[in-house]
Amino acid sequence: MRFTVSSTALSSKLTALSRVINSKNSLPILADFVFDIQSGMLRLTASDSENVMNTQLDLTDSDGDGRFAIGNHDLLEAVKGFSEQPITFDVNMESNIAKISYQNGLFSLPIESADEFPAAQTVGDVATEIVIPNALLAENINRTLFATAQDELRPVMNGIYFDLMPEALAIVASDGHKLVRNKVLTVHSDQPAAFILPKKPATLLKNLLGKDGGDVVIRFDERFAQINYGDGELICRLIEGRYPNYNSVIPQNNPNLLTVDRLGLLAALRRVQPFANDSSNLIRFHVEGGTLQLDAEDYDFAKTATERMSCSYSGQPMSIGFKGSSFIEILSNFDCQEVIIQLADPSRAGLVLPSEQPENQDVLMLMMPMLLND
Repeated sequence: MRFTVSSTALSSKLTALSRVINSKNSLPILADFVFDIQSGMLRLTASDSENVMNTQLDLTDSDGDGRFAIGNHDLLEAVKGFSEQPITFDVNMESNIAKISYQNGLFSLPIESADEFPAAQTVGDVATEIVIPNALLAENINRTLFATAQDELRPVMNGIYFDLMPEALAIVASDGHKLVRNKVLTVHSDQPAAFILPKKPATLLKNLLGKDGGDVVIRFDERFAQINYGDGELICRLIEGRYPNYNSVIPQNNPNLLTVDRLGLLAALRRVQPFANDSSNLIRFHVEGGTLQLDAEDYDFAKTATERMSCSYSGQPMSIGFKGSSFIEILSNFDCQEVIIQLADPSRAGLVLPSEQPENQDVLMLMMPMLLND
């Protein structure tokens, strides 16, 4: 079997697929790419047994159909340095060798039978479907992924929760200390449904989406999701279990409103944070009138820092403690000019919202406060 393909197209596809492959695999063949040539089209597959990625590209030339598996590392290293040029594969299925020739040379690699590669799980016939614009899904995953947990005791917290409701699609993540809830108002369903997308496939999608237009189609049942984007497909095992009632922890009446420049606050926190105690990372927010004061202290090492900045505030004077690193993460995952921080009292969660919501979305982030020693 012989076929020819563009070097840059092949390198791009293999690089994307390689992210799903683990460094250590339960089955040796899971370290391979599967090449499937059918009717002048090359379909590429990679898997870690729980996540399967497929993509396809047109062949310049092909003289037959067939399937084989080839080790990911050597092939990827060999082709990723090529300039744009045709690469020709001569595959001998009897001797299990693929000879790959290009303008200035050739190399050969062993191949294996693709029949040993585990078959992908499929979503059942009774499945729910979500259609969402590519860029919109990428934006929401980017905004949400940082808030997922790493909790062995509560695995449901280790993924992104997609909650399809009659009024909107809510995309949620929380580690128990911070929470992100995005509502996509253009996606909804009369039949409520939900699933928890694990962190690894979410990270894979973060790197794959947003590069072109079109829609992403997500089909899911209780155990698996099939996500089709552009010329690619990701099939993944979902996290099973019941996600906590995230709406119950979102305060409905935080009357003290602080409006502040996002980048200004972000820069101030980054300057103050190194002076906070390493174990608590506590930063005191004191707001009164038109001034926000940030204080950090680590008395064990005789370190303190204070910074003041102007703001707009309507409410009672208040001192409240937040974890500096988490607040930096929250501000870094907005792209607005100003944020509104809604507070109730020093013991209740604070909400952070963009001053202007993205079109057809409703975004909020929540931070649990930390106890101040005074």
